[in-house]
Amino acid sequence: MAKPNIKHFFHNATWTYTYVVSDPETKKCAIIDPCLDLNYKAGRICSMAANEVLNYIKQEGLSVEWLLETHAHADHISAAHYLKQQVGGKIAIGEHVTQVQKVFKGFYNLQDEFKIDGSQFDHLFSDGETFSIGNITGKILHTPGHTPACITYIIDDAAFVGDTIFMPDSGTARSDFPGGDAATLYQSIQKIYALPEDTRLFMCHDYKPDKPHPRHMTTVADEKKKNIYVQQGVTEEMFVAVRNGIDASLEAPVLILPSIQINIRAGELPPAEDDGAQYLKIPINKIGNSCE
Repeated sequence: MAKPNIKHFFHNATWTYTYVVSDPETKKCAIIDPCLDLNYKAGRICSMAANEVLNYIKQEGLSVEWLLETHAHADHISAAHYLKQQVGGKIAIGEHVTQVQKVFKGFYNLQDEFKIDGSQFDHLFSDGETFSIGNITGKILHTPGHTPACITYIIDDAAFVGDTIFMPDSGTARSDFPGGDAATLYQSIQKIYALPEDTRLFMCHDYKPDKPHPRHMTTVADEKKKNIYVQQGVTEEMFVAVRNGIDASLEAPVLILPSIQINIRAGELPPAEDDGAQYLKIPINKIGNSCE
């Protein structure tokens, strides 16, 4: 069986990586964590980043089978729905996204027609489930802690880890979002560390803008040896103390308020109102405790 081709795209505005994973034999592919562009000041959503992915797919003659989300992101707007309209494919996410939907339905005071059963997505993955990209088999690893819905996609010798773990010099994701938990995050990272040491780990972000070039890939061995928060020898208790201490000082992500309400809808914008326009809600005084 052929090894998958992996093409990465970096979204400068949000430091987010999107991946196209394709089977060279069948030309079937999956798109992982695609982004839309948001001009927050003007309230305009655009598709430049997603169109780069579309251009690559067309140039390579690929057929999209899957649009895969590692979780309901709080730092960028998903392009899954937009891409599905352009090239098809099934939008999928972990089955525990229903927990996230339940929390944020209340947070945004969404109407009764917003379902919290995950039905906005075409498929909800369970832990250990397998799926196919052409002749290539992938497997789901449930890796909660950042959010309850986080999953890792294991495809051949590659693992797409979402926000669970970052490059070794950046550590790990935060765990203070609703349903997040530092101890659970530690346990999920141990699941990733149990993979073969030469497994390639593909990042969802690289938050090191001072570096000459963003980095998108490391290995299990490198993480176990070098990760600043959770290298080998760091106990769960030690990690929880450090992670909770850091999280207590973090501000909310810049795009959390607009992005979550779109991403729990599988990337689709809220329904148009009676004037024909679509609106995003910005809840007042619901997060944070300061105007600084």
